[in-house]
Amino acid sequence: MSNFTTHTLESAPEASTPFVEKSIKANGRLPGLHAIMAEAPGLLEGYQAIHKLFSESSFNAEELTVVWQTINVEHECGYCVPAHTGIAHMMKVDPALTEALRNKEAMTTPKLQVLHNTTLAMTRNRGNLSQEEMSAFFDAGYTQRQMLEIVLGLAQKVMSNYTNHIAETPVDKVFEKYTWQPK
Repeated sequence: MSNFTTHTLESAPEASTPFVEKSIKANGRLPGLHAIMAEAPGLLEGYQAIHKLFSESSFNAEELTVVWQTINVEHECGYCVPAHTGIAHMMKVDPALTEALRNKEAMTTPKLQVLHNTTLAMTRNRGNLSQEEMSAFFDAGYTQRQMLEIVLGLAQKVMSNYTNHIAETPVDKVFEKYTWQPK
């Protein structure tokens, strides 16, 4: 069991207060991840900024979900997989895609499969892609910008997944119905 502090608005370090307030305003509550990250104000600020930037990238809701969940599942993050399942539902992403990602099954379209394969290869190989992997990505209609945006998504997920691993962040009540365990 982790001994990391799960902060509230009242207990968070003063430098984290604006980011905790921002999180509460955006979510109507303080997500557990943000409550843990509040201990390190720069981490919470950086996470929120990268999340905003990746959410506003050139990827649509399904593609964002593919990148996020591919990384979450590969990193075996028991907090982020349920959270992003709930977020995908809020974003009106096809539940068949969400379940395929959670269960390591084929994607719902060939193009999303290429995005999944590329994201998985980048995650596993620390950004080193073969010429064949890069060609498959571009041949599917994705761009150099989107290749680089996967790096942005990876940066976000490393921050959250690794925080959740070391802090053993409990799944937020709102996402408990999406609880997930690695196979």
